[in-house]
Amino acid sequence: MAKTKFCQGISDISDSYNAFILDQWGVLHNGDEPYDGVLDCLRELKERKKFIIILSNSGKRSEVNKENLKKLGIGSGLYDMIVTSGEMTWQGLKDQKEGFFQGMGKKCFLLSRGGDRSIVDGLDIEVVDKIEDATFLMISGSDAPKQNMVNYYEPILKTAVRRRLKAICANPDGRALLGDNYVMGPGLIARRYEDFGGVVHYIGKPHKPIFHHCIKILQDKEIYPGQTVMVGDTMAHDIIGAASVNIDTCMVKNGMHMGAFKNCHSPADVDRALNILTLQYNNVRPTFLVDRLKWGKALPDRKHKKRKLI
Repeated sequence: MAKTKFCQGISDISDSYNAFILDQWGVLHNGDEPYDGVLDCLRELKERKKFIIILSNSGKRSEVNKENLKKLGIGSGLYDMIVTSGEMTWQGLKDQKEGFFQGMGKKCFLLSRGGDRSIVDGLDIEVVDKIEDATFLMISGSDAPKQNMVNYYEPILKTAVRRRLKAICANPDGRALLGDNYVMGPGLIARRYEDFGGVVHYIGKPHKPIFHHCIKILQDKEIYPGQTVMVGDTMAHDIIGAASVNIDTCMVKNGMHMGAFKNCHSPADVDRALNILTLQYNNVRPTFLVDRLKWGKALPDRKHKKRKLI
């Protein structure tokens, strides 16, 4: 198994790839603000003509995520495209012609954050108030931390199982980042539905369809998996998912697994922590490891003032 290369920043690997697939939460921002160095790093990548896809397990559509990123100061000029599991779900429900989406019906019982219905906006689908009236179950978010226990949703899930409703999980994340804290994600609700005997179709990382969608986008630009790297903060979704389609990976230490590296004071400590993570996640190792999404080298100030270290 190849060793993971420790990098000071993305500048260490930028010359090796034509495309960068970036996770959103935990890599670009924490939900409240971008991480230090992110904006400069994105500018440097765009300056070098790299194709940037932001890939998110968000249960919201791409346009919604675009507006949310803009509010955080990450404008559309800093990347090329956003791909979300919510967008892929919307497109699948619109046609209901392929695979799991066939025959889903028109009546949806929706579990989302704060009653958000954007994932079905514009579709010929009715969101019903009673699970007994639904033809399928949609899990796109949770009301954690307000409702932070999976058993809060259990009566709904048990009724859905008795009615043999198929479920779509438009956000497979088991934990969601809110500010500096992680809370229960919709993926845990979906897995509980499976525990009860329900059938769930997962859309998003680490499942291959969303990565194949990104690969198709890049191939249209004559960029191939060997010229692409995925930057993520989770072993379970970003690293394992990209590795399964032969895309190199770069993990940031400041996201989901920050606790694993908390007491590391030397490269040897970091290597031991990474070995433990690797054993926990099917012996898959990231190709590269960085502290966070930062450029890493001294950057020339755009106004030709003093040089600064990002």
